[in-house]
Amino acid sequence: MQKLPIYSLLALLLMMVALPACEEFDENYSTNPNLKLRFSVDTLAFDTLFTETGSTTRQFMIYNRNKEALNIEQIRLAGAERSGFRINVDGRKGSEFEHIDIPAGDSLYVFVEVTIRPHDQDQPFVMQDSVLFSYNGNNEFVLLHAYGQDVYLYKNGGEITTDTTFTATRPFLIYGDLVVAPGATLRIEEGATFYMHDKANIIVHGSLLAEGSEELPITIRGDRTDYIIPSLPYDHSPAQWGGIRFMPESYGNKLDYVYIRNGNSGLDCLPATPDERKISITNSRISNMGGNLLKAVNCDIEVINTELSNARDTLVAIRGGKADFIHCTLANYMSVAGRRDTTFTLYLSNNLSKEQTAPLTVRFDNSLIDGNRNAGKSHTEMGGEIFFDRNENETFAYHFNHCLIKTAIEEDPNYTNVLTIPASTGSSYTLFFKTGSKKNEYSYDFRIAKNDVVAVRNADPEVAARYPIDRYGVSRTEGAFAPTIGAYEFIHLEEEETE
Repeated sequence: MQKLPIYSLLALLLMMVALPACEEFDENYSTNPNLKLRFSVDTLAFDTLFTETGSTTRQFMIYNRNKEALNIEQIRLAGAERSGFRINVDGRKGSEFEHIDIPAGDSLYVFVEVTIRPHDQDQPFVMQDSVLFSYNGNNEFVLLHAYGQDVYLYKNGGEITTDTTFTATRPFLIYGDLVVAPGATLRIEEGATFYMHDKANIIVHGSLLAEGSEELPITIRGDRTDYIIPSLPYDHSPAQWGGIRFMPESYGNKLDYVYIRNGNSGLDCLPATPDERKISITNSRISNMGGNLLKAVNCDIEVINTELSNARDTLVAIRGGKADFIHCTLANYMSVAGRRDTTFTLYLSNNLSKEQTAPLTVRFDNSLIDGNRNAGKSHTEMGGEIFFDRNENETFAYHFNHCLIKTAIEEDPNYTNVLTIPASTGSSYTLFFKTGSKKNEYSYDFRIAKNDVVAVRNADPEVAARYPIDRYGVSRTEGAFAPTIGAYEFIHLEEEETE
């Protein structure tokens, strides 16, 4: 008689031991209808999802907290293929499962995904389904809930070759690069929203005219609507997409009431000539970038009534050219990713490269420049929030008028009624309502918090009269605290009213 190898005998013995145990376990499921399962949620909700794109995977738990094992006779997705939801029960994909075992005190995972089909409608809509559970005469369910939104989808980017208007009827979802070709103008209507996928860019060779309003601003942001952790939504995290690049031949760009956030390279104005206006930015908010927030090389730019806030690299970098900042708030309190060590809120230079220089002429009126760095001993030293990279053989003209800045300054005719935030103020010196924390989901509000802050009442009234309202419509010329330095006129606000 042929002998079995030793490992075959061992495997046979293990099977003989295991089988009776399984049979005994199978025969000891409780059929008592009073023993109930528990679920970690009664409704599993998804954030707004765009049609034709899949969701992230979410999950809920099934708990058997009884002292006896239970057998779930059936787990079934009620809508099956109709709703777009998909489930995975304890590692198995499908829409219906039978005789699922849960030992006493044990639990199971149910994973859920959804892809929403287009509905050809402009307004968001609701998609629902249910996961049904049948056991011992009990029928229970967990509701699945998602909001869907039809979008204008640019799946592989796209090129705008003729004058084109993007309306606000539906959001735009951009994958890849959206390119405005030379000679073409892309006009964006008020209220339009752009959701930019990972590494997506807007590249402008022609012109971009994004003209929002106080009531209907234009929004350009990342496409993730879910959370990294419960206290941090992706919408408050930088580097969710690429940025907006204005190429050397691009001029006449305008951004009015535009909110741009969470990109990587922010607004990048490539080398041009200051003989023609490169870009005008008014009544806008540009925030939370993974690199520089605004960079311009030998350009003519104008920024008015605008907040420029939070970047891992230097917030605003101007190399050569012309720049005017009027009633702006430049604030870098980046806390989600942290600022890099050698960065500044404002960097001014007349060096374009190691070999090339260009004249620089910049002016700041009624503007606030702050950050979470120490003020330093001099504005030419590391440490302050303003840094001058000056070539003495080239024009380096600057003027700060009625500004509040965080840097040390000496006697300088280029400063007119400039106030400073000294190095010794520390965390007790509160300028703003919110500068980012886990408690408020890392949100920021750079409006002035108190009426005793030196920014209040100290703006140049003649300049304020030329720009009589801030981007929230608050008057700069009326009231006991007018006018205020920065993008926002001071008004009394309770913290819960802030953004």
